[in-house]
Amino acid sequence: MVFFDLLPELFDLTQSTGTPMRTVMVAVVVAFLFFHVLEKSLLAHHGGEDEAAGAHHPSVGLVNAIALIGHSMADGIAIGPAFQVNAGVGAAVALAVIGHDFADGLNTVTLMLAHGNSRRRAVTLLAADALAPLVGAAGAFALHVPDQALLIYLGAFTGFLLYIAAAQVLPEAHTPQPSRAALPLTVGGVALFYVITGVLV
Repeated sequence: MVFFDLLPELFDLTQSTGTPMRTVMVAVVVAFLFFHVLEKSLLAHHGGEDEAAGAHHPSVGLVNAIALIGHSMADGIAIGPAFQVNAGVGAAVALAVIGHDFADGLNTVTLMLAHGNSRRRAVTLLAADALAPLVGAAGAFALHVPDQALLIYLGAFTGFLLYIAAAQVLPEAHTPQPSRAALPLTVGGVALFYVITGVLV
């Protein structure tokens, strides 16, 4: 989606608004590095907790789940500005957010149960995670973002998607014993997004 839809749209918008392309690319890189540093910092923090206290207390799972819910809401906020560009970009971003938040929902339940929380509490947090992007999107639709700010925001969201691909998706495909379906699914996913973005734009 990044290469077939978001980046071409960003190139077009920089020309129509007169915004320097370098400014948008800085937003992409800064977002990529921000999420890299954030993830490494969280892993180091929780690694210390693991050694110090076992890190299987329910509150640890609760804090992690709440962080994922906040992350899902931030993802939803990206949908509003994307639709402000055009319906095709908005639909593509919404599709990416839905796919990513599905994984966030699974992580929410896994973290809650792994740290000793009840199944009922895990389901409650899962419901909150499912609603979070809708709340974020609803709030974003009520705002009109200036064109230059919109470009910066979409550039940052592009950097976030690139980070997810580089740090989570591709490493899974390069594990020591990858599933036989990993390569066909990767190629199929690229082909699917090529078709989807071609239809939407």
